[in-house]
Amino acid sequence: MKAVWIIAKRELQAFFDSLTAYILLILFLGLSGFFTWIAVGDIFLVKQASLRIFFQIAYWSLFFFIPAITMRMIAEERRSGTIELLLTKSVTARQIVAGKFLGGLILIGIALAFTLPYVITISRIGNLDDGATICGYLSLFLMSASYIGIGLFASSITDNQIVAFLLALAIGILFHWVFGILAATNTGWISSVFSAFDMNVHFDSMSRGVLDLKDVLYFLSLAFSGIFLSEIFLNKHNIIS
Repeated sequence: MKAVWIIAKRELQAFFDSLTAYILLILFLGLSGFFTWIAVGDIFLVKQASLRIFFQIAYWSLFFFIPAITMRMIAEERRSGTIELLLTKSVTARQIVAGKFLGGLILIGIALAFTLPYVITISRIGNLDDGATICGYLSLFLMSASYIGIGLFASSITDNQIVAFLLALAIGILFHWVFGILAATNTGWISSVFSAFDMNVHFDSMSRGVLDLKDVLYFLSLAFSGIFLSEIFLNKHNIIS
């Protein structure tokens, strides 16, 4: 566990040293704030104590931002050769992947924490549904964990950051759009199967305040699948090297 935490801190330091974290945090907060308070929601005008608009905006923002965060995590280390150095030390591929995953998750947690003033402000407009708010933030956090896992997998199979970014987006599009379209264009059990893979279904359910175990398991399954596949590719890369 100590090795995982050291790698996570190293990853966070690399984010902030390269200004990547600052740029992404500013973009995320700027976009979510602009569309929540001005362009789409205009909450002060509507005077509706709800964070639904913010959750929808953040849902789309994080879809693009997370691949930008994860694209360099393993790909850059493979390109520079530092991944071989790590693997020759008393650090396993599992610890490397888990540490990088934790570092990315902490960064997303920081970004979401900076939006807590939204909660305070909106709660002054009216009676904010605490259960829906907590579930909404939990759904964003779990969705982010899923995309970090996917991004790590994409970054583990290439040493090119742009390729890793595009591959993570392509995989994300399957869960963000394609499965939903397939569910809508089919009927019966086939539609149900595609709907079960549709991230919108699980995210919408949780962001409305419905905490269902199947939704939590869906996000965790995606996250751990990405971590598991990343570990496999790292070990394979180490054997080939």
